[in-house]
Amino acid sequence: MVRVILPQHLRTLARIDGEVALNIDSPVTIDAVLTALKAHYPMPRGTIRDYITRCRRPFIRFFACEQDVSREPTDTPLPTAVASGAEPLLIVGATAGG
Repeated sequence: MVRVILPQHLRTLARIDGEVALNIDSPVTIDAVLTALKAHYPMPRGTIRDYITRCRRPFIRFFACEQDVSREPTDTPLPTAVASGAEPLLIVGATAGG
């Protein structure tokens, strides 16, 4: 069971309270997590990654075990602690401005 924590605006859009738990087969990757998330919660699709290019949106970041994995290839296996559910995958909406 992989635990995922979404930013508040996406939790509101998907009508989710708290974190999400997803069953994902190995290997657990960002692609696999986003595919499972879209299958269970279709409302926020297109807000995390582009429909066509499947690239991460500019102000979205992924954190696994307190490490920013946003620039890693999305088919790279996530750390064992995330894959086992011991640690959550955080999807963070970055803020900008002054």
